[in-house]
Amino acid sequence: MTDNDLLTILTHRAVILDGGLGTRLEDRGNDITGALWSAQILKDNPTEVRDAHADFFAAGAEVATACSYEVTVDGLVATGMSRADAVVESELLLRRAVEVAREAASTAAETAGAPRWVAASVGPYGAGPGEGTEYDGAYGLTVDELADWHRDRIRILASTGADVLIAETVPSVREIEALAREFTAARVDALLSVTVLPRTPGTLADGVTLSDGTELSEVARIVAETPAFRTVGVNCVSADAALAAVRELGAGLAAAGRPLPLSVYPNSGELWDHVNRCWLPRTAEGTTSLIDAVPDFLDAGVRLIGGCCRVTPREITAIAQAVRG
Repeated sequence: MTDNDLLTILTHRAVILDGGLGTRLEDRGNDITGALWSAQILKDNPTEVRDAHADFFAAGAEVATACSYEVTVDGLVATGMSRADAVVESELLLRRAVEVAREAASTAAETAGAPRWVAASVGPYGAGPGEGTEYDGAYGLTVDELADWHRDRIRILASTGADVLIAETVPSVREIEALAREFTAARVDALLSVTVLPRTPGTLADGVTLSDGTELSEVARIVAETPAFRTVGVNCVSADAALAAVRELGAGLAAAGRPLPLSVYPNSGELWDHVNRCWLPRTAEGTTSLIDAVPDFLDAGVRLIGGCCRVTPREITAIAQAVRG
């Protein structure tokens, strides 16, 4: 590793991640309501994806999350493509996702006179054939089945030249075990970001668990025992839930003897209704704004910070300013 390596930098200071790529594409006038979401734009108009990344870099982001979250063979088959064609198209799109993110990162690095990085997104099973179950982990699959499902995509993304792979919005302890196995086999560095739910519905007073109900101390144990995992954190939940989660994860890693930089990129605090495909208003446990939570995130050990759904370049600029302040 060099002094400009992302994982090295994360041991010294906080790094700014981007915001909601799908949100930005939609704000730029693109229709992301189809079955492939933002991956449809990657397929039809990759220049738009590159320019959306550039918008976040201009706002202060240092890391672009490649538009590979929803690129899966099963997702393409669901649009009517044959499986054989979907295998070919999936690899093309995965590589394209990293390429356009790298183009934006290279331009931004030249402008800033400082490194800019690309994280290749590994979306969960729930974002593919799981039909929205990334929010509860109700897959009904074994660790072996999940490892089989993730294997080829991880292999392809590991060969793209991305600076790191990031497994996002992971709700299930079985999926974490599968990812740990496959990242280790692929010999790649990876970041893990999970989703959480309040232990007691409607309140954060009793803390949070992984979305499938697993205690976060168990997540921390798996991460601590998997050298391939270089950070762990939470995304696509409210700032309040994210803070509760990173505090528990940090304590679990310390207890396991492997403290790591933590990551956090909350959404706007609203809730996604994956059945009706719409956003619902903030709940009581989502009242703290992402910007106001930045000092507490840093105190908790967060070193990679950005936003997820409904977080725009404007919020990324505010996060960057709060971190520097």
